[in-house]
Amino acid sequence: MSFPLDTAAPPVPLRLPTPDRRALRRRAARIVGVVVRRLGPPLARRLVGKTQPPTAFARPLREVFETLGATFVKFGQLVASAPGAFGEAIADEFRSCLDTGPSVPFAEVRAAVELALGATLEDAFASFEETPIGRASIAVVHRARLRDGHTVAVKVLRPDIEAIVATDLRLMGPLFDFLAFRVGVPEAGQLVRMFDGFREQLAEELDLRNEARAMEHHRRLVASLGLSMIVVPATFPELSGQRVLTMDYLDGIPIDDVAGIAALGLQPRPLLEQLMRAWFITALRDGTFHADVHAGNVLLLRDGRAGVVDWGIVGRLDATTHRFLRRTIEGALGDPSAWDDVAKDLYTAYGPALREGLGLDEPALAAFSRALMEPMLTRPFAEASLGSFLAAIQGKVAEAEGRAVERRGWRGELARFRRQRRLHVGVERYGGRGTAFDRGTFLLAKQLLYFERYGKMFLGDTSLLADRPFIESLLRAGPLSTAPDRETRPCSA
Repeated sequence: MSFPLDTAAPPVPLRLPTPDRRALRRRAARIVGVVVRRLGPPLARRLVGKTQPPTAFARPLREVFETLGATFVKFGQLVASAPGAFGEAIADEFRSCLDTGPSVPFAEVRAAVELALGATLEDAFASFEETPIGRASIAVVHRARLRDGHTVAVKVLRPDIEAIVATDLRLMGPLFDFLAFRVGVPEAGQLVRMFDGFREQLAEELDLRNEARAMEHHRRLVASLGLSMIVVPATFPELSGQRVLTMDYLDGIPIDDVAGIAALGLQPRPLLEQLMRAWFITALRDGTFHADVHAGNVLLLRDGRAGVVDWGIVGRLDATTHRFLRRTIEGALGDPSAWDDVAKDLYTAYGPALREGLGLDEPALAAFSRALMEPMLTRPFAEASLGSFLAAIQGKVAEAEGRAVERRGWRGELARFRRQRRLHVGVERYGGRGTAFDRGTFLLAKQLLYFERYGKMFLGDTSLLADRPFIESLLRAGPLSTAPDRETRPCSA
């Protein structure tokens, strides 16, 4: 079975099934039991006035996520990848959520592949390895060989994952609301903020055709721009579908495997420089970018190139967030007027919080933005901390929100938040234009943090914007003609 591959089409979120009532009750009972068992002790200590560290809830909350598994572990991976939003200590606590998930019995993998392809495994592939080479929270990956000798990776969704995710998503929202606004678990406030974007992301990831389109779109971009050192796996539509994705198998090691890089005699510096070029081309001109460039998704291949895999999360910037990114870069490169535009966008999104909580008007915010962001983008990686700017903004918003909560009390804050959600304001608690900007800037900040890490490892003497003529040429150019329609598509987060 094959499917049409319109690579310019935006992703289509999968319509999740309606959760079974009995399954909801069983899962709700399980969640309540785990939450009480894990979060009960620190809550009891707080009620009796015992002093606790600021991260007292981090470990029990991580234990809740890992015990519940499935969708909760997937959300835990988001927490682990977002130190700018949660802080380094909490992100480190959730690192274990990045570990591999449980295996799927091979008989179930075989059944899923054969159902998707309408053929037996033996008819579709020359060989198919029973042991998975990758085990994530929603899918497993097996290596296989085609009849022409081509080695491929076959990604298969876990059995019944759609029903499991639908049930969990129905319950996670009320759970995070309760933990944030009734109980006052500090980390839960950010979980509430990210939940809507996470739900949209998962709905897209559960249809592997979205990932196939993203891979083909960016593979063609990379090829057309002459970035010969960057590899995006090719897909095989005739061996793919909603629940199965067959793609090139890339043989390499993670970009942060220093010992492995040395053993292979590879030179990561030119590869990382071209990888950053590719990312800037797609982000600044195309308005899209790989939104999960952690080390496991960036491989140094044995032939000396760099492979980028796992295109399940792709940032697609709405027009405002795309302009915000471009103006931020223009400001860092020396255009002083850009900071007024940056401040205007931030003020539209977070203005009431910044004004009421911290007394920052637009001119003060422009100065604050420039003072933080300009050196972070132009100093050498060894001296810079690229995540500081948006982390500082998020910290100021969180601080202001904390003051507002203290004034209104948890019950008043919960009632106000629910009123805003009914009005479709989204998870931005102080109003503004909704979630697209919040999700877009979050994803951008997350990728900057990844590049900062790799830059400190291999490019300590240069900066993110060191290739000034190249960046300026991108800013002068208009959007690429092959870019997908992003006029009304917010980012996934």
